[in-house]
Amino acid sequence: MNANNISARYLGQSCVEFDFNGTKVLLDPFVSFNPLAKGVDVQLLQPSYIFLSHGHQDHVADMLEIQKNSDATVAAIVETAAWVRREGVSEDRVIEFNFGGTLHLPFGKVKMVYALHTNSTPDGVYGGMPCGFIFFIGDKKIYFAGDTALTLEMKLLEDLALDWAFLPIGGHYTMDMYDAVKASKLVNCKQVVGIHYDTFPPIAIDKEEAKKVFAAEGATLYLPDVGETLSL
Repeated sequence: MNANNISARYLGQSCVEFDFNGTKVLLDPFVSFNPLAKGVDVQLLQPSYIFLSHGHQDHVADMLEIQKNSDATVAAIVETAAWVRREGVSEDRVIEFNFGGTLHLPFGKVKMVYALHTNSTPDGVYGGMPCGFIFFIGDKKIYFAGDTALTLEMKLLEDLALDWAFLPIGGHYTMDMYDAVKASKLVNCKQVVGIHYDTFPPIAIDKEEAKKVFAAEGATLYLPDVGETLSL
């Protein structure tokens, strides 16, 4: 498979819509409840797949509506996948997997990796562990960290030669910009897209400071506007 048409549209908070050579893959859908994403019409999102890093409301709030509109397949760790089923998504549209597991899908491979955070689903039930994902699309490798603190587990990704890393930078609930730049060094990736920042007052950041922090370590931090598309 050629990896010559890969892009990512940032939809606010940690919601990213990847286009993998024509296949739309949506991560952590939180759009209609996000005051910074007023310009994004959730009704127009038509992914083939939805991946959930964990079950917190600011990562799953629009999952059901988007799934119903698109008939997307939803993939998540086992316990969060059980919540997806409880919401009424049919069994044949849910993929459960776990750490170390790799999905072989029509657009490429997806491996579940460790994240250091907490996880419950909106109905108050234990959601299993939070996680991140690595997407292998042709010769490209893209790391979506989900919500995580800085952890030495990231060093296990060092030898993958990642092309891009989507890292939380807002602090308070996840690692901040200073820990995120350390994370970029642990995973050996200099092309970083910031996620999980500015949506709520506790995670507001100084964007120029964040870019300087990364530049000082020889890395580039991209902070796209909501609705902006990056070519990967």
